[in-house]
Amino acid sequence: MQALELLAGLDTLPHLIVVDLEMPGMDGVEFILQMMKRNVMAPLVISSNRDLSLICSVENMAHALGIPILAAWKKPLTKQHLAEILHHSPDRPPPSPSAPETHKEASSTGAHELALAISRHQLLPYYQPQIDLKSGTITGVEVLARWPHAEKGFIPPDHFIPLAEKHRLIHDLTLEIAGQAFAQAAHWRRSGVHLTVAVNLSPRLLDLPDFVSEVDALLQQYQLPAAQVIWEVTESSLAADLGIALANLARLRLKGFGLSIDDYGTGFSSMQQLSRIPFTELKIDRSFVHRAHQREHLRVILQSALDMAHKMSLVTVAEGIETLEDWKLLREFGCNLAQGYFIAKPMPSETFTGWVKTQNTRRHGRRGS
Repeated sequence: MQALELLAGLDTLPHLIVVDLEMPGMDGVEFILQMMKRNVMAPLVISSNRDLSLICSVENMAHALGIPILAAWKKPLTKQHLAEILHHSPDRPPPSPSAPETHKEASSTGAHELALAISRHQLLPYYQPQIDLKSGTITGVEVLARWPHAEKGFIPPDHFIPLAEKHRLIHDLTLEIAGQAFAQAAHWRRSGVHLTVAVNLSPRLLDLPDFVSEVDALLQQYQLPAAQVIWEVTESSLAADLGIALANLARLRLKGFGLSIDDYGTGFSSMQQLSRIPFTELKIDRSFVHRAHQREHLRVILQSALDMAHKMSLVTVAEGIETLEDWKLLREFGCNLAQGYFIAKPMPSETFTGWVKTQNTRRHGRRGS
């Protein structure tokens, strides 16, 4: 309790707090909950002698509560381990306990401003590369919408995407980003670079009877083969209006588009979705990828998902690869494609073009790892 009072009284929080799950007076879970109650949101490192599955469970609890977690580590936790954790953590100062970090300007951005930005082509596609784990070559990109606001800076997607869905702007937003991405992919193709482009598909669009015809028209406009485009569908996208959604997904496949089940493993109906939708790709959520080399239960889940996907002739993509250890494990397990900050962050087209030019050097370095 004294430690909590001391933390709450600080003007600036520590860069990290190590929490042992077994402490005198209160356990580590109670300590974390008390930190949250007092709005002491410093980054945590969770450590314990207990079973790793219990440590991971507490880490998941903290993530669900929005508490920043740098690592969850089974003892012994040495100075070298802490140095490694800090080295791989984002370089940002901890928030003040009295003024938690917010996006006040972003939160003031309304639907009218978003609609105007879409009509003026101010939202841009950013590209995150996907790499073949065997050869190290780039095979495709995921397309991510970004809004660089002239006055407010970058508006985070977790603000403007829900705003677009709530105010029925997601249709225009998706077609705008897809159109720019298709044009870019066609330009790459003319330059001899053949990359697939994966575009996120909002569940709201699966209810629209004309959506398939619209994206097919976009494809014809830029003379891009349908097989070069993959629509990413989250597991939870088909909760309502199942019949229309399945019809649209089937039509997309008939047109030649690829379909990816995104964030696989995070929902409750993964097997059911795989059994009734003609997916061509399975994308494994980062929660099953990052640090799986340290956690046996994650390795078992990861390998099982990959084995099942291979038996179903699905291309497998692992997202959230952040370390060389993640890369090596996925390659060992036979995953097809890798995506994550270990490879590259999402970037605008001009930066991406320069990144591709250096890819041969990067490829040789990874293949030698």
